[in-house]
Amino acid sequence: MNRKSVEMSKLSLLLTMMMATMAKSASLNYSDALTKSILFFEGQRSGKLPPSQRMKWRKDSALNDGQDIHMDMVGGYYDAGDNVKFHFPMAFTTTMLAWSVIEFGDKMGSDLQYAFEAIRWGTDYFLKATIIPNIVVAQIGNPNSDHGCWERPEDMDTSRQTYYLTQNKPGSEVSSEIAAALAASSIAFSKTDGQYSNVLLTRAKQVFDFANNYRGSYNDSIGDGACPFYCDFNGYMDELIWGAAWLYKASNDQTYWNFVKSNIQSIEFSSIVRNINGFKVLANGGSFGEFGWDSKHAGINVLVSQSVMNNPSNENPFVPNANNLICSLLPNSPTKSVTYSKGGLLFKVGSSNLQHATSLSFLLIVYARYMQANNKEVQCGNVVAKPSDLINLAKTQVDYILGNNPLGMSYMVGYGQTYPQKIHHRGSILPSIDVNPKHMGCRDGDIYFQSSAPNMNVLTGAIVGGPADDDSFQDSRYNVSQSEPTTYINAPFVGVLAYFK
Repeated sequence: MNRKSVEMSKLSLLLTMMMATMAKSASLNYSDALTKSILFFEGQRSGKLPPSQRMKWRKDSALNDGQDIHMDMVGGYYDAGDNVKFHFPMAFTTTMLAWSVIEFGDKMGSDLQYAFEAIRWGTDYFLKATIIPNIVVAQIGNPNSDHGCWERPEDMDTSRQTYYLTQNKPGSEVSSEIAAALAASSIAFSKTDGQYSNVLLTRAKQVFDFANNYRGSYNDSIGDGACPFYCDFNGYMDELIWGAAWLYKASNDQTYWNFVKSNIQSIEFSSIVRNINGFKVLANGGSFGEFGWDSKHAGINVLVSQSVMNNPSNENPFVPNANNLICSLLPNSPTKSVTYSKGGLLFKVGSSNLQHATSLSFLLIVYARYMQANNKEVQCGNVVAKPSDLINLAKTQVDYILGNNPLGMSYMVGYGQTYPQKIHHRGSILPSIDVNPKHMGCRDGDIYFQSSAPNMNVLTGAIVGGPADDDSFQDSRYNVSQSEPTTYINAPFVGVLAYFK
């Protein structure tokens, strides 16, 4: 073959690959993905399921929660593939669902009612968890007992111990995140249910006061209930500021703005300590680049920037740090601190990587909209980032997750032609009560876990932890980091999908 033929052959191959990529992208159905991303939360429900429940293989579960302390703690969400109700990530999930509706509810169409139901399943539960003044329920279920069995939530006979916080045993990070969830939800409900919105805001203020007046970490107060599962690694000041920022947005009360302004410097340069396989490491990118169930830094800066972007006396350090976040993410930025796989997926240190891809994509889109409204650009060294650059980066992440990746694999269960079949999730793996009505004991689920067959129940809409940084994926229940879904991976993605829909 002569040189010209070789070049033509290469060009033809390149064009074929580009056409395939474009076809894949064109075939992505954001509307379908949005519907499914919200449906997932019905699969994570704990408690007495309503007649409107659409995920029919799930049934009532944990109907005695809270009885050990004479409280009604029935309801809420299981955070991932086990049967514990960890309130720290559950509250963050609820905050992000509310923020998704606040920013993008007008784009959700018929899915909006289900988004409201998903938020309310969280907020109704948190109203129960905070019903007694100066007591906040922080968690239900002993994780060590729970992880020793492989049971359907409907069959649980492991310890449902209630872990709660008091003035003498505080937990400012969990309490503040619950306050943020209630405040954000009060904004989400303000146009459709004013009375409920007021109830949420009043309670948010009470819970924030408890968090602020009795400071301490729930790591110390509930010990092995929290750690090593959802330890707080970077202190509770970010949650206090985050809670105050949401309360200011919800109430316009200057007291909360003063709290944010006077405390923001205390976390601006704090280093984030992450627990990676049992080792504490300093996370890459500094505090301004962190956002998730444990670190609220980047979220605070983006949230606050909306109201201070064109106000020189108040924009520091929020807008500069939000800009730093953008510069830490853009692939061509000289100060980029994340990595990207060959297939284009964003990576940060730690497990369940898609939590970073979804939450940071959410911040990219929200910040791009604030920039657009204020006619702003971000300068990253010699690179100028326009709002469209942020949107395009977020779109690459969304498209990758939905199947535009080297494996052609959708990482959302039940979406697309190819998706994970063996996710690490009790209810999905084990036969539904409809199929096997007999009680299944502690280890009766092992044979299903060890089976090579696909899971019996499709947890539609669940986004799993995702691929490795070489774009490979192990569809295995044993690979928890890659195959386990969590509510806080899905929650920010709801807003992202609504935007692209």
